Amino acid sequence: MRRPLRAPLPALLPASSGWWAVMLAALAALSLSCGTETTPEPPVALDHAFPKGFLWGTATAGFQVDMGCPTLAAADCDDTHSDWYQFVTDPDLVADASNYLKGEPVSIGPGMWETYDADFARAKTELHNNAVRLSLEWSRLFPDGAAEKATTVEELDAYANTKARDHYRAMFASARKHGLTLLVTLNHYTLPLWVHDGKACNIQGVDTCKNRGWIDKDRIIRTIALYSGWCAKNFGDQVDLWATLNEPFAIVLSGYILPSKDRTNPPAVYFNVDHGIQVAFTMMEAHARMYDAVHTYDTVVADGGNSPAMVGLVPNLTVVQPNDPTDPAAVTAAAHLHHVYNQVFLEATINGRLDRNLDGIYEEVRDDMKGRMDYIGVNYYTRIIAQPKPFPGAAEKYPFLDATPDLAAGVWQDYPAGIREMVSWAAKTYKLPVIITENGTFKDKATAFEGFLKPHLTELHKAMAEPGVTVLGYFMWSLLDNYEWNHGMALRFGLYAVDTTKQSKPRTLTELGRKYGEVAEKNGF
Repeated sequence: MRRPLRAPLPALLPASSGWWAVMLAALAALSLSCGTETTPEPPVALDHAFPKGFLWGTATAGFQVDMGCPTLAAADCDDTHSDWYQFVTDPDLVADASNYLKGEPVSIGPGMWETYDADFARAKTELHNNAVRLSLEWSRLFPDGAAEKATTVEELDAYANTKARDHYRAMFASARKHGLTLLVTLNHYTLPLWVHDGKACNIQGVDTCKNRGWIDKDRIIRTIALYSGWCAKNFGDQVDLWATLNEPFAIVLSGYILPSKDRTNPPAVYFNVDHGIQVAFTMMEAHARMYDAVHTYDTVVADGGNSPAMVGLVPNLTVVQPNDPTDPAAVTAAAHLHHVYNQVFLEATINGRLDRNLDGIYEEVRDDMKGRMDYIGVNYYTRIIAQPKPFPGAAEKYPFLDATPDLAAGVWQDYPAGIREMVSWAAKTYKLPVIITENGTFKDKATAFEGFLKPHLTELHKAMAEPGVTVLGYFMWSLLDNYEWNHGMALRFGLYAVDTTKQSKPRTLTELGRKYGEVAEKNGF
């Protein structure tokens, strides 16, 4: 779905411009009947108008919002076949403090697997959204390791969970019925247990465990590419906008190098830098093969554009700043960390350039990985403060790992200017359109519009005014309070608050949600 790019409008009428015309006519008739002239007040011009057709939406991930259905039995609602389900529910893993798991049951989640139609209706009528980002769960569609026997996309049909497939089709049809364009993520962190046994790899180590996920390069690239092609074949008539992998570097850092209380990821092993770097390059190549598979098998234009598929990667791009701008070593550390955190993935998936030892020199070019990006998804939350302090035992082999994040100020810093800086950098460097695929806060929703959303959208609008910067949409994280990975329900990002103490999981629109709905309805502010 390559949408025509339009220049921003200097001022916009209210979304119900037909209503405005009716009112003008009524006022004119009234003035004639009264024998006096009446001049209606013109609509208020917006300070920050966004382009016509701009996508306003929310983002979710299946694992985080699907489970905990109000009335469906757990067997019909909960997905027990993923590494993340195992990670947050296994008593041995939860008991190990080094995994930083809150230990809440997934049944505490909002249960969107059942309530999706009502939730999409809310997104349309109350948030005035025209888009929504969802994820497919590989472990729901192919819970059985027998799927590995398939050698072609067509052969996968024999191993698919057709009930889950039909359920996803119903969800997508519901979103489209409510006027929501779909952005569908193929892999949002989770892997089927037959691909990754996070418990075994956590306890035994990734050298000796079976089903090693991203460590098993050839196996996972082959199977995830087939899975992606199968999804494109089965859902391509409903979906034009695809994302391959969500925040791949977060998996590398939190799964293999530095799990922490702020984010941990199975298998949650520490300072396995070699394995972490191996996982990173496996994911880069996997994205290329997923991209090819989607473009091969999604042959239907679903949303009226001129392309059946627009495919991107979703990195969590982050501004990196030195902890002491006057210290040359800190400035260098920030440049090195920016390279590792932001550039390496995009260079590989857009330009096919690989920097395998992270020394800033791209010593390898892969033509079969080049040009595998139609847009850049940007998850933006915070900034990183870099310090000239090497990862233990890593800098000699990987020179740019002479820098680490300085966590003294925490990892959840509000830095609105960063969304402009990263969007501008990504769009101008790589000459591709950008979609803000996530941006959100778990802080007080009563004050978050003025304190968080408005400053971020203001900075985004500034970026969009720069030559060479095209932004197609903005998706807030998240539609609902969700199961926030190792934190359980402790971090509440939802524009709708979910009462998890009640079986019905009632939703309440937050003040931030109401304000976001006003922005989306007006297409600006």
